[in-house]
Amino acid sequence: METLPEVVIKPTGNPAHPILKNVIKYKDANNRTKLDAYEYEVYNKLEFDINNLTEDFKNKKIFKKFDFIFDNIDTTLAKDYLPIFISESVSDLYYRRKPKGQKEYIKASKVSGVNNKSVAQFTGDMYQQVNLYENFVSIFGKNFVSPIANSGLISYRYYLEDSMYIDNKYCYQIRFLPRRKNEMTLDGTMWINDTTYAIKKIEGHISEGANINFVKELHFKQTYTQVNNEAWMLEDDDLFIDFELTNKSMGFYGQKHASYKNIIVNKVKDNSFYEGLEKITVLDSATERSNAYWKEARHDSLTENQEGIYKMIDTLSNLPVITTYVDIIQTVVSGYKTVGKFEIGPYSSIYSKNAVEGSRFRLGARTSNAFSKTIEFSGFVAYGLLDKQWKYGAGTRFFITKKPRQLVSLVYKHNVEQIGLSTNAFGNGNIISQVGVRNPINRMVFNTDYRIGFEREWLKGLSTTFLLRNTTIQSLGIIHFQRENPITGNKILIPNITTSEITVFTRFARNEEFLEGEFDRVSLGTKSPTFTLNYTYGMKGVLKSEFEYHKIILGYKHKLKLGYFGVTHYGGQIGKIFGVAPYPLLEVHRGNESVISNTNAYSMMNILEFVSDEYVSGDIEHHLNGLFLNKIPLLKKLKWREVVGVRGIWGKINDNNLKVMELPAYTLSLQNKPYFESSVGIENIFKFLRIDLLWRLNYLDHEFNGIKVNRFGVRGKLQFHF
Repeated sequence: METLPEVVIKPTGNPAHPILKNVIKYKDANNRTKLDAYEYEVYNKLEFDINNLTEDFKNKKIFKKFDFIFDNIDTTLAKDYLPIFISESVSDLYYRRKPKGQKEYIKASKVSGVNNKSVAQFTGDMYQQVNLYENFVSIFGKNFVSPIANSGLISYRYYLEDSMYIDNKYCYQIRFLPRRKNEMTLDGTMWINDTTYAIKKIEGHISEGANINFVKELHFKQTYTQVNNEAWMLEDDDLFIDFELTNKSMGFYGQKHASYKNIIVNKVKDNSFYEGLEKITVLDSATERSNAYWKEARHDSLTENQEGIYKMIDTLSNLPVITTYVDIIQTVVSGYKTVGKFEIGPYSSIYSKNAVEGSRFRLGARTSNAFSKTIEFSGFVAYGLLDKQWKYGAGTRFFITKKPRQLVSLVYKHNVEQIGLSTNAFGNGNIISQVGVRNPINRMVFNTDYRIGFEREWLKGLSTTFLLRNTTIQSLGIIHFQRENPITGNKILIPNITTSEITVFTRFARNEEFLEGEFDRVSLGTKSPTFTLNYTYGMKGVLKSEFEYHKIILGYKHKLKLGYFGVTHYGGQIGKIFGVAPYPLLEVHRGNESVISNTNAYSMMNILEFVSDEYVSGDIEHHLNGLFLNKIPLLKKLKWREVVGVRGIWGKINDNNLKVMELPAYTLSLQNKPYFESSVGIENIFKFLRIDLLWRLNYLDHEFNGIKVNRFGVRGKLQFHF
């Protein structure tokens, strides 16, 4: 008997790589976005829970009478948790590829403690889907590399572990692991169909040390089903997140489950169905569905704890201890203290100081939502100890309709203001504006202003504001309104100037969504560019107006995601004024003399330093999200993120405007050369602080009478980002 020698067969290369190569090759064919159309019904469920509850917390005196809430504690996860929020929705979603169109109709929405259609729209499918067939997956605004990205081998190692049948589909089981720590990558396992090379199932978590704030763990799982033997569509989508503010403190669990039924592909509806910019529609009956409806509509049933959350939230919302905490948070965020039907504030403007008024005291108030949710009244009084003058104002705003948004406002004010501040800057009456100012606050005007405004939203993301105003401006501080007598050459003082204007401001940001309050709303952004058009006509002879002019300003802003390389924000303006007007009515370019950053102003430019009647401006800011710092030992543990930027402006001023009123000695035009400043910064310091170093690149010798020009500067601000 002859024994054969042992034969060992070794594969050449990694056996997972040919499979991955085919996954990438057939990505477009397997990606649901390649379909001419698809539609489905989706059920979404979101839950938030307080976790890491300590015995000391549960035994606090404030909970003695309300210890029943702890009956809902669940112990099935790593940390005990108390459910505090749940939302559900059932919606129909429709997608068309060419021309691209998407509509979602939310048929039912249930949010614990909230009955608001603005909130209901965010419980649907559009805001919560993750498409792994894209090269980068957006999680809390951060770009994570997809495990099937075209360049996946740069970021991942792949291992073929097994093969098996899943729902009668033969699949390869492939493990994917990050090549490096501290990068925006995922860690998990995917099952790839052997014939179509589509993802049948995938599960995993974010990689260790990923530069994302407040997220200790994030786990995901998706399963797909093949429809009509050609399209792979999501069947189930699960997400679990452990939010942790600080080590060992109480945190939150976030849990999401979505399931999809009645999937139909390549059935294109009429063009009229996809028309309009409204992508999400919340049906009138969506928030009023009965328990019987929900029992039938849910794709799966609620757990016993989940069923009790709705009742518990209603009970908690009426507890004095809870309402007290809510009141404190609301005061901090809004700046106003609610007292019954009134709100007192803002508290940051109660005291301030400047060179004209000296110590300034201000008391303001407005009506609260308890007074009315359709009309608001407001007013303030202020007094300066140095100028010994009263300042005051009053206003109202009211809705004609909330859908579409039609808001009327009437305002009167008689107040001291600093000229040349950007619209989002803290005013001179705000104590925050005076932190670390490099020059005296002395370029002031006394502004008596009457205005009537009307805001109209035409479509989602498209709105127009009409404004009629009459303003009388009197110079204060070191500002002097004057012009030269053409015959004698002497200076003629101008006590004040009066103008009446009509303004039409239009803003378009396609698919922009808002979180609506009763009067105000917060933009949640858009992937599309934002365009603005501002036209103002100065009406000579109307209500003692002295000047006739036309002002046109075109604006543009956009955000560009660059995958590995971060996010770029860029924008610009072009402005032109036709006619003759004094410099306070021209374009006073926005300076910032505080150490507090202001993204809409030039941080190294002084107040009232440059004026134009024709100009072009641009700015670009790039956030690298830790691209370099994440690779430096020790520093990578801090999770700092780099940001660089540059901004500039070039303009000129017509001689006819200078004859109407001379520029102050400390004010220039920009016709000789453009103004530039650049910055390098670090954000995410202690997770909420950004510090920038700035360089002023020209006009370095422009100092006058104690008004300083600094070549270098440091600016900071608080910001919250994941």
